[in-house]
Formats: sequence, C-alpha cells, structure tokens
Amino acid sequence: MKIKRFPNLDGDIGWLELCEDKEENLAQRLRGDLNSDICIIGGGITGFAVANSLAKHYPNSKISLIEALKFGQGVSSRNAGFIIDLPHNVDNSLESIEKDKKIHELNCFAIKYLEEIVKENQINCSWQKAGKYMCANEEKNIRGLDDFEKHLKLCSFDFERLNANELEKRLATSYYKEGIYTANNILVNPAALMRGLIKSLAKNVNLFEQSPVIEIKYDKKKKIKTHLGSMECEILVLCVDSYLEEFKLVKNRQAPIFTYASLSERLSDEELNKYFKDIKPYGLTSAHPAGTTIRFTPDKRIFIRNILDYLPELRCSEHDLRRAFEQHRLSFEARFPKLKHKIFDFTWGGTLCMSLNQQGIFGKLYDGVYGIGASNGVGMAKGVYLGHYLADLIANKDSENLRFITNNNKASLIPPDPLKSVGAKIRLWYEQKNAAKDI
Repeated sequence: MKIKRFPNLDGDIGWLELCEDKEENLAQRLRGDLNSDICIIGGGITGFAVANSLAKHYPNSKISLIEALKFGQGVSSRNAGFIIDLPHNVDNSLESIEKDKKIHELNCFAIKYLEEIVKENQINCSWQKAGKYMCANEEKNIRGLDDFEKHLKLCSFDFERLNANELEKRLATSYYKEGIYTANNILVNPAALMRGLIKSLAKNVNLFEQSPVIEIKYDKKKKIKTHLGSMECEILVLCVDSYLEEFKLVKNRQAPIFTYASLSERLSDEELNKYFKDIKPYGLTSAHPAGTTIRFTPDKRIFIRNILDYLPELRCSEHDLRRAFEQHRLSFEARFPKLKHKIFDFTWGGTLCMSLNQQGIFGKLYDGVYGIGASNGVGMAKGVYLGHYLADLIANKDSENLRFITNNNKASLIPPDPLKSVGAKIRLWYEQKNAAKDI
C-alpha cells in the first residue's frame, strides 16, 4: 500500500530557528534493508514517549524511531509551547467533572515525566512553570470564562479571576476585559524540547530522520519502505496524528485543521523598559476556541497564533501563509499598538488533529500494529501519557490509568467526504466569526 501524503515544513518554524543546535543532524536517513523488533513511525512527542517507555520495557530489543522530516521540524515542534495541566472542558456534568479530574492527574503525570528528563539531561528549552491566562475581549466570550470558572470550582481546581486592570499589569496590554489565571501550566520552546528529548533516548532506540514512509505492508512481519531503504519489524506503532488515516487502518475518525503562528523580532531594552517593565514571560489562550493565542517569551519576543483552515491535503500554500501573516499583524497591533513597528521574524503553519467527540484514537489497530491519533489540540501532555500507556499496552502491563485511557479515547465517526469537507469548513467559518475581536 502506497502512502500519498507526507509532512512538509509549511513556512519558517520560529521555535526551531531559535534552537542552539538547529544545524545539528540528530540521525541518518534510513538506508538499505534493515530489521527491528519494534518500529515507531513519527518522531513527535507521542513517538518519543512510546520509544522512551518501550526502551525501558524491552532494554534488549532493537527499537527504531523513524521521522519523515528532521527531528524538531514536525507538528510537536510548531505549537504554542503549552504543556497544560488543566483540561479545557467546560461541560459541568458530574461525569465530566470526574473525567476531568482524571485527565488532570494524567496531565500532571506527563509534566513530571518530561520535567525529570529535562532536568536529568539539562535540556535547554526555556522550561517554565508560568501558568496560563484564558482571556476575553468580547462580552459574549466572557460567558466562556464564566463556564470555565464554574467548572474549575466544581473540580476544586485553583484559579484567579482577573479584571482588565489586573490583566494589563501582568500582560502589558489593555486589550482584554476579563481573564482567568491558573498556575501550573508549563511553557517551553517546543522544538528545543523535542530535540533534547530525542537526544535523551536510550541506546537501543535507533533514530532515522528525513525518511518519509512511502509504502507499507501489513503481513506477519510488517514492512515499510522509504526512498532509500526498508524496515521489517514484528511490532509497528503509528504516531503520525493527522497522517494516521493515510495508513488505511483508521477511516473517518479525525479531521486535520491547519493553524498558523508568527514570532516577532526581539524587543529592545528600551521597549522592554518602556512597555514591558516587570512583565514576566506568559502564555495566553482565548476564552473562545477559535481566538488568538499569545506568548511573551523569555527571550522577549511576542508569539501570535490564530486562523483555522480545513486542508485535507495536509499542507498549506504560500497564499495561506500570507493570509495568516496579515491576520497576525492585525491581531498583534490591536493588542500592542505601541509596537506596530516590530516585524515578524518567522511565520509558519501546522496541523491540529481533531475528532468529532473530542476523544483520541488509541490502541491496537491491526495484528501487531498500534496507533495514536486525534490529539485535539492538547498534544504535548496528552501525547506523553498516551505514548507511555500505549507502551504499557504493548508490554501487557495493565493499570487503572490504561483502562481509563482505553475507555475514553474512542473517536467517533465523522461523515465521509464531501460532507466532511463541507461540514468542517462551515464549522470553522462559524467559530471564527463568533470569536470576533478575540481573534
């Protein structure tokens, strides 16, 4: 079976461009005819977590991790750099409350899992326990904050509700009318984190980059082909998120949604003293799911992310990037009008992999084949705990957490095309229209 769509760079990935080791190759291309006990396709956060945990379960086995791009160029390196502890769910039912408490526990497990690796390996990724602001400009979107506050109270999660004046003192912008701050979210440079994590993997994990899989056979021994070689394995793990349906074992369960980000040039010392004096680095998400995400980074840049597109070809065009860049300028200047002169150094795109019921894809897909997909926009923490517990599933290590994950990651069916495309485009138009000034 041939694979038709492959990952692309989709612009200049700002986080990677700021990495100290951006020129370093972390692996060779897959060349020749090779064998492995376990092969993992996809070198993002989920693929890393699977590889890291399987290497501990099977220290004497040969494990291979194969990435289509260079490590640090994939979707896990293009996001806003939030590793969330609190679920975004605002369903206040009793069932949802208990479920969200469990997801909070799993997210905290993921944060601790990553933090230990970052500290042990001295990964320079600007790791910060900076918390997270959720804010609104539009009056109608403040209702989203009200629902979130109610949910946080029902779950007994700590938070601060902040008014416009309090937000301006912390964010250096008077744009937002109300917000909620929660303290335990982690902020990172995601590309630096990913590259450091890949370097930390055990010696029995063989790394291959710039090796897109172009063909696959699901026989007793699974065989994948790349442009320069092939790999046979007993167990195959697919950690390719938006590309999972390309491998034909999952159908009509997820939709790839493109979003875009820009990163400004560094603020000067004069600008910092004048406009950002005593402002700590922060991360901000919108009270509306289609609104703008903002970061003020430790190296004194401003990050903007917004615009949602349904692009089933899994790549964006130069036109798409230009349109996103123009919206980013509008969003940036509306929030920071005194910094209108600051240019963007980088603009890029990447996918969010969404399901209809907000649940992921997890588990055995075929005899000897396992997979994870539909991260639903919270991929860093979720990718870690799903990857870790998928390794447990492969190793036959049962637990309460594994049973919870299995029972709560069953992505529902999405209508096939053309209904899928039409429905996705209408929904995105509707959400972005309602986000209004929160974009």
